[in-house]
Order: sequence, then structure tokens, then C-alpha cells
Amino acid sequence: MVLSANNQSSFFARHRWLVLTLGILVAVIVLASFVSMHDEVVLVRAAKVERGTMRNVISTNGKIEPVQNFEAHSPVNTTVRQVLVKEGQHVKKGQPLLQLDDADARSQAARAQAQMKSAQASVQDVTRGGSQEELLTLQAQLVKARTDRDAAKRSLDAMRRLQQKGAASVGEVKEAENNVQRTEADLNLLEEKQKERYSKTEVERVEAQKSEASAAYAAAEDVLQKSNITAPFDGVVYSLPVKQGSYVQAGDLLLQEADLSKVLVRSYVDEPDIGRLAAGQKTEVTWDAIPGRVWKGSIVSVPSAIKKLGTRNIGETTAVLDNHDYRLLPNTNVSVTIVIAEQQNALLIPREALRQDQSRPYVYQVVDDTLRRHEVQVVSSNLTNVEISGLADNEVVALSPINPVKTLREGLPVKVVQ
Repeated sequence: MVLSANNQSSFFARHRWLVLTLGILVAVIVLASFVSMHDEVVLVRAAKVERGTMRNVISTNGKIEPVQNFEAHSPVNTTVRQVLVKEGQHVKKGQPLLQLDDADARSQAARAQAQMKSAQASVQDVTRGGSQEELLTLQAQLVKARTDRDAAKRSLDAMRRLQQKGAASVGEVKEAENNVQRTEADLNLLEEKQKERYSKTEVERVEAQKSEASAAYAAAEDVLQKSNITAPFDGVVYSLPVKQGSYVQAGDLLLQEADLSKVLVRSYVDEPDIGRLAAGQKTEVTWDAIPGRVWKGSIVSVPSAIKKLGTRNIGETTAVLDNHDYRLLPNTNVSVTIVIAEQQNALLIPREALRQDQSRPYVYQVVDDTLRRHEVQVVSSNLTNVEISGLADNEVVALSPINPVKTLREGLPVKVVQ
């Protein structure tokens, strides 16, 4: 049925709000359709392709140690008689540092020296065959024995001549022969005594006494030397835990001295990175106590074993650092950067700009405010940068959209936000 003109007017008059609402809805749909046909401009962060130094590093922690270190320990239980330096003082080689009470050590050294001299005299006596007095007595006995033997031989010759003339009996000749044998036996005994007076066991006992006495004297001298401590080289007294009058026990630490113009950093490298280490690699050290300061050196030793450090499996590597102003102190905990590789004038982009799909690495290059996919070749990378080829200096690559809901794609209109 067809409505008349009056009826139509009446219908619109009664439903004007419904008609208006439907009109607005249609307009919104049409506008949305129009917008959907045109990409909106996306705000993005971007960076320029720049030349720079590409560094591949290992970052870890370490501890400072002296390269040349001297520790003095108490050799015996005693007291500190005199402290001649202060902690932190620079000292010269041979300079007296500290003295212990060495009265007992001197007494022991004197007794040991006397025993050693006595043992040396005994060894000399054994070597020569006896003391001077004994040698003179033995020499006199030998002279007398030779004289007696010669006299006995002359007497025997005389008896034999008399026997031939019938003036001496057989018994008298026999007695003269026996006398010659006795005197020769006495002479042979004295001559053997002169050559080997002491047995092998007696010689070994005397030599052992000499060795024991020498060891006792050396030990006493060592105690004396360690009781009067001098600087073995030019350096700094960096630890002095005792005071004058303090009682110390054998083995207690008295002081520590080191040449701190060069120090050693012992770095703790996690197991997966150990294979990348090599002698000569650059090492950079920083210390929180002196912000901005960097100490430089190079690796002198690489790990030879894996050790446990807390929950970490680590290898220890060492490097020598120049410390001419003595600012780095022994036992300091430091941060260590080991430079594995370094390339100058490398073409770099931020790691965030690199993307990867099933084909190959690429970036989104910003060209005339539009994203263009551009494939690149990765040369090397570290935690922050990637060295690439395939782009020119100062070209702009997109990093990420400001709005995290948005995604980057080929042909997307963008506006770079600094």
C-alpha cells in the first residue's frame, strides 16, 4: 500500500530522531571505509647508518693483585719491638721496616754456631785421622816402632852370624826371629791406624752431626733475619696489621709491601666465553670508586682450569695494568672488559634495526617517509650494534613504532620522531 504525502510527512515527523540516528551511522560507516582505504602515518624511531668502531667484548668482574708482592710473617712467638714505617708509605730497597724481639733467636744462633764449629772440628779430625795431639802421638809411635823393628832385624842378623860360628844356639835365633815379627806387627798396626783410624759408621755419624749443627745454625740465622725486616725492593707498604709492643705468634702476618706501579687484574670469565680468550687481548678496567677512569692492559695468561665461584663456573685470566699514580689498590673489586675483536671504520646500525625472516637479514629503510625493505649482510655483532654491508653511510633505518600496537611493514607511511 502506498502512503499519501500527508501520511509520509506524519511518519517522518513522528520518527525524526530515528532517521537522524540512521543518517549519522551511515556517515560513520562511509568515513571508516574511506579511512581504511588509506594508511595512516605511523610515528617511528629511527637511526642513521654510521661509521664507527665495532668492538666484540667480554664483560665480567675481577680483583686487583700486586705483580711483585712481599709478605713478612713472624718466624716465632715473640713481641714487636719496633715499627719503622707507616701504612701507605713508599720505601726503598734495603730500608728497615720492622723489628721483632730477637734475644732468644740470638742466643739460639750462638749455641748453634758453637755446635757447628765443634762438628766441623770433628769432621776435620776424622778427615785427617785424628786431632793434632793424636796425630803427633801416632807419629811418635810410628818412629819408635820403625826403630824397634830395625833393631830387631839387626839383632836377628847378628844371631844368625853367631850361629854359623857356633856361638849362638837355635833357640836364641828363634827368639830373635820372633822379636822381628812382633815389631813388624806393631808397626803394621800403627800404619793401618794412620790410614783408616775411623770406621765408615764413625765417619757417617760425625758427618751427620755436622749436617745437623749446620741446619740448626741456618734456622737460627733465618729467624734472626726474619726478625729484622727490610724492604726487598722499592715499593709501598700497603698492609701493616701490627703495632709496636704487640704479641705475635709464629706465622702471623706482620706487613705487606708491593710495587704498585704495575698491578695485576685477575678476571673471572664465565665458562662459555673462555674459548674466545687469547694472550695479548686488550683489557680495560674500571672502578666504581673513581668513575670515568679506565686502566688499560693486555692478557698475560689464559685459564688452565675451570673453577667454581659461587654459582658460576669460571676460568681465571690475568692482565697487567699500568698504575703509575698508585690509585688502584690491592684486593680492589673492579669491572673488567676484555676486547675480543675490534674493527675500525665499520658500517654500523643499532641491533634493534636488524630483522630476520626465513630468507635473510633485512632492515626497513626510510625513503621519502615510507618504509622500504632492504636486505643486508651481517659481518659481526655485539650487544648494542651490528656491523653490516649493503647500505650507504647516513641512510636512515627504522627501529620501532612509538605506538607498540603498530607493526612495521613494507610501504607503510611513517614520520620519524627523534
